[in-house]
Amino acid sequence: VQLQASGGGLVQAGGSLRLSCAASGSIFSISIMGWYRQAPGKQRELVARITSGGSTNYADSVKGRFTISRDNAKNTVYLQMNSLKPEDTAVYYCNADLIEVGIGYGRNYWGKGTQVTVSS
Repeated sequence: VQLQASGGGLVQAGGSLRLSCAASGSIFSISIMGWYRQAPGKQRELVARITSGGSTNYADSVKGRFTISRDNAKNTVYLQMNSLKPEDTAVYYCNADLIEVGIGYGRNYWGKGTQVTVSS
């Protein structure tokens, strides 16, 4: 199983970016997909996550600016980031709780990060 993230980049404050993360491999089901971020010198933190049923939760710092969504048929999660601020600068990581085909329990997977840089 692999989680492949894309969509990071450099943007000016107030701008927008859309991150995508596709899970691939022998996947039976995915329960929760989410995005975390880690800024230099800081711990990794939850940004947003979404269940297979569409329930979401967000970090207080991104509420009203970021929107998480997913396409269950494509095993893909998205993060639409609007009104970006310099403090949003971080490496963003995709995360998923999923069950592989032939495995009777769920496991947690991380994708490689994608850099988001917001200039002031």
